Amino acid sequence: MTSLPEEVRCLLMRGGTSKGAYFLADDLPAEPALRDDLLLRIMGSPDERQIDGLGGAHPLTSKVAVVSPSADPRADVDYLFLQVVVDRPEVSDRQNCGNILAGVGPFAVERGLVPAGQERTSVRIRMVNSGDHATATFPTPGGRVDYTGDARISGVPGTAAPVVIEFPAAGSGLLPTGNVRDEIDGVQATCVDNGMPTVLIAATSLKVTGYESPKDLEEDLALADRLHRIRLRAGRLMGLGDVSDTTVPKLTLLAPPREGGAVTTRTFIPVRCHTSIGVLGAASVAAGLRIDGSVGADLAELAPESDRIRIEHPTGFLDIESSLGTTPEGLPTARRTAVVRTARKLFDGTVFPRAAARPQGGHR
Repeated sequence: MTSLPEEVRCLLMRGGTSKGAYFLADDLPAEPALRDDLLLRIMGSPDERQIDGLGGAHPLTSKVAVVSPSADPRADVDYLFLQVVVDRPEVSDRQNCGNILAGVGPFAVERGLVPAGQERTSVRIRMVNSGDHATATFPTPGGRVDYTGDARISGVPGTAAPVVIEFPAAGSGLLPTGNVRDEIDGVQATCVDNGMPTVLIAATSLKVTGYESPKDLEEDLALADRLHRIRLRAGRLMGLGDVSDTTVPKLTLLAPPREGGAVTTRTFIPVRCHTSIGVLGAASVAAGLRIDGSVGADLAELAPESDRIRIEHPTGFLDIESSLGTTPEGLPTARRTAVVRTARKLFDGTVFPRAAARPQGGHR
């Protein structure tokens, strides 16, 4: 595709606790700059209300999945996640999204990229942003995706069909800095990556409890400034370079659990405080809590003889199945990670992007 389309086929779906627009790669320009310009106009950015597009005026509802057949023999489809920034003309591909991932398998079946089974369908997915893989399994009775069911996840009203997402064992270690703990801007932190670069920090070390509402934390300007400095330094320590214009790494504040889980979390994405927690962010938190001596290991209440870790967040909890192994060098690595999410198709149709801006100084 060389010209920008005036209308695009689109499926809007809630995936986990996020909402995004799903596209076939063939329906978008192949050139990233042209693609991103089109997506900004589709989602309504830059505008804090996103009033002239599909976006919901929040990072959790301004997301895009681009899906295509995969040439990787280990995958059925490729999934490129794009975060469309709400108030700036920016589209980022520097992170994955495990919530939007929950809708990729159903979308692949809807678009005929993967044949549906008569009872259940498993779709092998390559996450283009990182090269990681996942398998999503969901009900397809009679060969059609079923979005109804009794699975309930925190942060989403009602119930829907479960989507079980399993991540293969990682071959590399979980600690990108090579250390269980690092001192960053005078704060003890554990930098961990189990699908999402994440920095674990005890909330009390930043003079907050970790039980505050997202709104209260966002309005704490001194905290925001401190977190910004920590994130910039952590990004370099984790080998991510200058992260001033990216949304990774995520920063997660930890506190003892209050509702019977393993730990309480408040996660920044990177400025807004997540109203729940991302799937891959939760996977990194869960793995980090299992590392001896990590920040949070002394706060967490882990059930013995169980892989399940319940991570509390502002609107409920997320359960992660997590177990660790070791690399040949003796470093901790993920052996198994799995999570249950839900997804629901909201509409399938055609979206009409707003007109492209006219060049300055042209004829009127």
